[in-house]
Amino acid sequence: MSQTASPSSVEHTQVVIVGGGPVGMGLAIELGQRGIRCTVIERHPEPQPIPKGQNLTQRTMEHFHFWGAEPQLRAARTIPPEYGIGGLTAYGSLLSPYAYDWLQRDLVRPYYFKSNERLPQYATEAVLRKRVAELPSVRVLYGWTAETLQAETDAVHVTAITRDGTQRLALRADYAVGCDGSRSLVRTQAGITQTLADHDRMMVLLVFRSHGLHELLARYPGKSYYNVLQPELQGYWKFFGRVDLGSTWFFHAPVPVGTTRDNFDFQAYLHEAVGAEFDVDFEHIGFWDLRFALADSYRAGRVFVAGDAAHSHPPYGGYGVNTGFEDARNLGWKLAARLQGWGSEALLDSYHQERHGVFASTARDFIARSIETDRAFLEAHAPDRDRPAFEQAWQARSLGAVGEVHAFEPHYEGSPVIAADYPGASGGSAKGSHSFRARPGHHLAPATLSAGDNVYDRLGPGWTLLALDANASTVQACLDTARALQVPLTLIEDTCEQERARYEARLILVRPDQFVAWVDDGKSTENDVAHALERVTGRH
Repeated sequence: MSQTASPSSVEHTQVVIVGGGPVGMGLAIELGQRGIRCTVIERHPEPQPIPKGQNLTQRTMEHFHFWGAEPQLRAARTIPPEYGIGGLTAYGSLLSPYAYDWLQRDLVRPYYFKSNERLPQYATEAVLRKRVAELPSVRVLYGWTAETLQAETDAVHVTAITRDGTQRLALRADYAVGCDGSRSLVRTQAGITQTLADHDRMMVLLVFRSHGLHELLARYPGKSYYNVLQPELQGYWKFFGRVDLGSTWFFHAPVPVGTTRDNFDFQAYLHEAVGAEFDVDFEHIGFWDLRFALADSYRAGRVFVAGDAAHSHPPYGGYGVNTGFEDARNLGWKLAARLQGWGSEALLDSYHQERHGVFASTARDFIARSIETDRAFLEAHAPDRDRPAFEQAWQARSLGAVGEVHAFEPHYEGSPVIAADYPGASGGSAKGSHSFRARPGHHLAPATLSAGDNVYDRLGPGWTLLALDANASTVQACLDTARALQVPLTLIEDTCEQERARYEARLILVRPDQFVAWVDDGKSTENDVAHALERVTGRH
């Protein structure tokens, strides 16, 4: 019998990240590129081959651009780019006469620097792991599991153990971040509670191979994921997705309570959802409970949670992994700022204030609302009861699907580290509207500068001041204040009238995560500039 080794000494690091999935690795890259020493504890030696988290938004691809991994990620995709990555929603079955395009994220492409992407999460994780390996300040312990976490006023102590129990390691860090999933040990041991909303639905995840299904769905070129609405499901979906082009698929759907691998005809269930028979070769059958979970706080002293450890929800709309990546960007630069001496405790507090509201809104205003809207539609309309009324309502739904894409615009209106006042706003929401106008608390839209390059190509790793034919004394006041506050600031000057009109501002202060922190329309005084910089860094 092997004996568990005791740690011989305590290792010091600046940040411990528990969980090396996509969010944990994204955070490690964000910190590592800023020179922060961090240790990642990840129990799986290799990415797990379950095809989840496939749809990566334009915003997520901006993250990969700044993480130096965008080309590698696009090269890893399993469906050819020319095929497309769109989706559709169908009534009754996939082969029914009623279907419309769904989740057309390409509609908001002009507001982002990068196009969206689609590939299995394990392929994304492989790219992230390779990028992390290039960063000397990041250490990853593959095959290790966090065992205990103890937070004190000046440090966090974490012990980790190998999967075989033969080695143990003690770590002392300035901060710890739990990116360790919905059953987070970090969240539990830090005493962070969570609020659950159970939908009382048992769901199945099937991964299977089928060339016949690819042939049946050839009528929908450019589509990679498919929803089926059926009255008996009461608004919950049957959901198909491509893992690659032509052979491998995944499928989520409600199943009766008590369903097991052996007491249910999953092949017939697939055939009924499609509306035809086809070959099926199962690779994986698993189950999960449909519920929403939201940590009541994303911070407890020196401990933070991100990704599924902070929030989890049904895999509807590809919101999960994208929300987690945004957590990593938001928290990463703030932790680095604090460790490098120019960020404040108030800046760290803003991570919860900004990101908590975004997920609460995503769950309420998009995912849960979608289930409720679908349920109401299915109760009110059916082609066998009143076909003309059903078809009219179905057409209205297809137009509404376009509006939903435009309305999903996570922002930080009301954040204490945004230099603008939004009465009634609480600091973060997913519901907004896309605009080219530079708005404090909102994502900066791309723009072409006078030299022909994009503003995103010139944004600095810290703060960026975009000066568009601005008053020279105001620009200098901003530079002087940043220097006094020891805030890293890159200056971009341009005289392009078209882009100044597009942004509706002469001065735009951009955060390290590409959100606008402050704008000036030409009326600010030097005192206004100093006040704005103090506020957005949490020093006010």
